[in-house]
Amino acid sequence: MKMTIVGAGAIGGMLGAHMVAAGHDITLCDADRAHIDAIRASGLTIEGPIANFTVHPTAIYDDELTGQHDCVMLAVKSHHTKMAASLIAPHLSSDGVVLTVQNGLTLDTAAQFIDPRHIVTAFINIGADVIEPGRIRQGNIAAFYVGEPLLNEVTERVNRLVDALPYAKSTTNILGFLWGKEAYGAMLYAGAVSDLSIADSLSDPRYHDLMIAIAREVLDQAPVKAEGFDGFEPDDLEGSLERLAAFNAASAKTHSGIYRDLMVRRRPTEVADLLRDLSGPLTTHIGRIIEAIERNERTCEVANLDLANAYYRAHRLAEPLHAIVHYLEAPRRAPTGPLHGYQVAIKDIIAVAGTPLGNGNPIDMTGPPSSTDAPIVATLREAGADVFATTSLLEYALGSPHPGVPEARNPVAPALVAGGSSGGSAVIVAVGAAQLALGTDTGGSVRIPAHYCNVVGFKPTYGHLPIQGITPLAPTLDHVGILARDVATTILGYQALMGSPVTHPGSRRPRLGVVRTQLATDLLDPIVAQAIHHALDLLTMAGYERIELAPSPFDRLELAFDPIVGYEAYQIHGPLLAADPQHFGEETARVLGQARSITQAQYLGAIEEKRAASVELLGVFDTIDLIVGPTSPMVAPGQNPSLDTPEGYLEGIMTRVYNLTGQPAISIPIPGSRLPVGLQLAGARGHDGEVLCWAEEIERILGES
Repeated sequence: MKMTIVGAGAIGGMLGAHMVAAGHDITLCDADRAHIDAIRASGLTIEGPIANFTVHPTAIYDDELTGQHDCVMLAVKSHHTKMAASLIAPHLSSDGVVLTVQNGLTLDTAAQFIDPRHIVTAFINIGADVIEPGRIRQGNIAAFYVGEPLLNEVTERVNRLVDALPYAKSTTNILGFLWGKEAYGAMLYAGAVSDLSIADSLSDPRYHDLMIAIAREVLDQAPVKAEGFDGFEPDDLEGSLERLAAFNAASAKTHSGIYRDLMVRRRPTEVADLLRDLSGPLTTHIGRIIEAIERNERTCEVANLDLANAYYRAHRLAEPLHAIVHYLEAPRRAPTGPLHGYQVAIKDIIAVAGTPLGNGNPIDMTGPPSSTDAPIVATLREAGADVFATTSLLEYALGSPHPGVPEARNPVAPALVAGGSSGGSAVIVAVGAAQLALGTDTGGSVRIPAHYCNVVGFKPTYGHLPIQGITPLAPTLDHVGILARDVATTILGYQALMGSPVTHPGSRRPRLGVVRTQLATDLLDPIVAQAIHHALDLLTMAGYERIELAPSPFDRLELAFDPIVGYEAYQIHGPLLAADPQHFGEETARVLGQARSITQAQYLGAIEEKRAASVELLGVFDTIDLIVGPTSPMVAPGQNPSLDTPEGYLEGIMTRVYNLTGQPAISIPIPGSRLPVGLQLAGARGHDGEVLCWAEEIERILGES
């Protein structure tokens, strides 16, 4: 057979070399002049475990293609299809045939220049790489099918091509093979963002569900029955991973062509075709990461695959619980740092550049994107964190969801709420999509969702973390807080945000202060009571000293909270309420409207009571190290109670005290309860490191019971 191959790279060159060796008249045509020059000078060498030989075909530059040709193979990268097809079209004879041997769905692009009746399509899974100009390594022998894309039959011209091509077979469903390769190829794209081999990325249990979900996303878009090959079976994706890993482990081609384009050849990939040909969130996330690597904003590393896994888990597990507001594609961040490889979510009341500051309000959520990050978000990026999603909250963090914004549901029991107001941040950590999330805490809005969702929630000392760039609620009480899967991760996040290590208290055990009235069984839900008393008993058995505290300063601080938060919230949101009451949800507008009646004298009196009672409460740290008790007397309810209802008052009765005093406080899960229960630990102001380190030790003791 006489054939001109346009695209003499890995696949076109490998096939052409075998055809030359079999006695066919082959001309290789390529835009890579160094490659063509090397073939002209020394021939084309195929090497590797399959074959080792050199042939001397005719080799021409792309601008040297002349005359009329009866048989042309189009074997360029898919994103060069338009250029190659426009080159071929004037030189194709009236009854000529073009065989496309490419990854991707390129028929429509080629048909813009070549009558589709002249096009035969091939599917190929043989692995090959250009090692240097004039040298190609063939890694394996694999599936290679040729068929008519417009016909469900094997024609004479297909048979002629199959007879001439190495390893080729005919098929009546070539589009089915191409869609099967699209699904498999999407998994290869995902693996290529890391530095893992193909076999390792497919066999690593961390990415098992991600890979299956990516393949399924593609197969669900296939307009034909997808075909299996080389261990890939569309009806058995679970088993396909094991078979494909073994198949690729046996190949001399360890990494995909996408990876080689990114990290070896440093040239554009076919990612634009991936994003054009396929829809679906996972392939889009992968494509955006590849684009970022092409722009030198990232490098191929496992952290990118972990990011893709975070997107997958967020879509599958957090999104159905209404925890996600926006996804941030291939987020900007420093290439190294203490949070490198950590995926972090941000409560949508904290400014994140490029996305609206939503505040749990549907009007704000459709507003203009923030132009800059809040300082705390910028610090996360500088620490190497992937800030990849924003999370849902109660409207303006004031205690009620807007009726137009679904409230986050509990990952342990979806019929229950995740808690307010940082519920979305608690959920995304609880389902394992993010290792860390930021929330805000004015009266318990980090610790209460942590208590409901079985994660850790930490509110540092007031002022330790910046609140600039965050929509305020009550500035004298507003804190930024951290939600995490465990205390160790919380410590890591806090250290990164502070820019310094925490101070460890050494081996001494803290003296625990307990407020007897907080443990009264008529105050606590029975599930909470059982868990808290069990936890305190475990700590007593572990040698922790318990000291009873007088309730007086706690009671005084309780009375100061509502006037302060109400007055300050109205000063911030009252003007908008007056100008546009419909901007707010009904419950938020009602609570703000009631706060209008708080006078400045009442506010200043509450501020003075807060000051005096804080001095009294903080004085107990002369004799204790931690105040210990329930995070909330309630387990997660079915609906978030409004701030000014009896249920709303009860929910935060044990957390808001520490917003008034500014003390560091953390909620850690107590294992074993039917519904999640948190144990709250509060320390002296400024002693955040000690609180965190003791919390890690107590977490261990509770976990060993």
